[in-house]
Parts: sequence; C-alpha cells; structure tokens
Amino acid sequence: MSRSIATRTGDDGTTSLLYGQRVAKDHPQIEAVGAFDELNAALGFAKATCSDADRRAELERIQHDLVAFMGELACAETDLVRYQASGFRKLGDPDLARLDAALAAIEASKPRFDGWATPGANLHAAALDLARTVARRAERRLASLPAHGRSVRPVLVCYTNRVADLLWLMARQAEA
Repeated sequence: MSRSIATRTGDDGTTSLLYGQRVAKDHPQIEAVGAFDELNAALGFAKATCSDADRRAELERIQHDLVAFMGELACAETDLVRYQASGFRKLGDPDLARLDAALAAIEASKPRFDGWATPGANLHAAALDLARTVARRAERRLASLPAHGRSVRPVLVCYTNRVADLLWLMARQAEA
C-alpha cells in the first residue's frame, strides 16, 4: 500500500521540522524553507527555458544544493548538533567556490548592462530574473532567522547572496 501525501497532520495549522518538532505554518523557519522551495521551483522554470546544456547543469546543481540547504533550515535550533552529526549533505566552502567560479566566468565575458535591468528581453532572461528576485526574498527570510532564535551558518548566507548575484549575471548574459 502506498503512503498518501495527505497526512492531515497539518490541518491544525502546524507542520513538522526535520526531526518532528511541530511549529506553526507561519513560523519564521517554515517561511524561510518555503522561500527556498519557491527558489527551487523558479530555478526549475529557468532551467526549462534554457537551451544551453552547461547553464542547465549549473542551475540543476544549485537546485540540488537547495535540497541540502532546506534540510538544514528545517532543523530546529535544539536539533542542530544532531543534524551536524547526521549523514545529510551540508553546503560548505567548495559549493561557495563553485559559485564564485561561475560568477567570475560570466564576468570575464563582460556582459552588457546599463544600470537597473528591465527584465523580459526573452523568456530565459525573464525566468532568470524571476528566480533572482525569489532568491533575494529567500535571502531576507534567511537573514531574519537569528532574530527568532535560529542560528544560521555564515556559508548559507554567503551562498544565497552568490546565487542571487549569479542569477542576475546569467540574466544579463541571456539578454545578449
């Protein structure tokens, strides 16, 4: 017998964090996880509009990173030691270095832009700009967590900022 996605456990307005702790669906951690889930979906849309295999692969790598990212965000502060000891993938400096290399490669091609971007030159560039704005929202949700008692590893903040920067550059490159 298959399990149903409709468990009905959220009918009371709560949801589970990674190790089972129940919180309100509008809890700041759930807001942050949701924002990164939206980013993952927006990246999927950008990937679907892209004909370049290397670009598609980079967008997919970021999507895979976000799955690990969301797992860490979905862990209660009281369970962080348990999470760190787990076999779950955790983002680190090599992931950040990969983004920095991607940023440098696009910047080396000297994409053209004049001040503020006006999204919509083509479908792929618009999809990248949409993903960028979702990344910035996710970044704001992430930045709000320490004020609510949830620590955030600095590499996660850096990673989110780099993803948004990379998406901006990818969009400018796609406009050409």
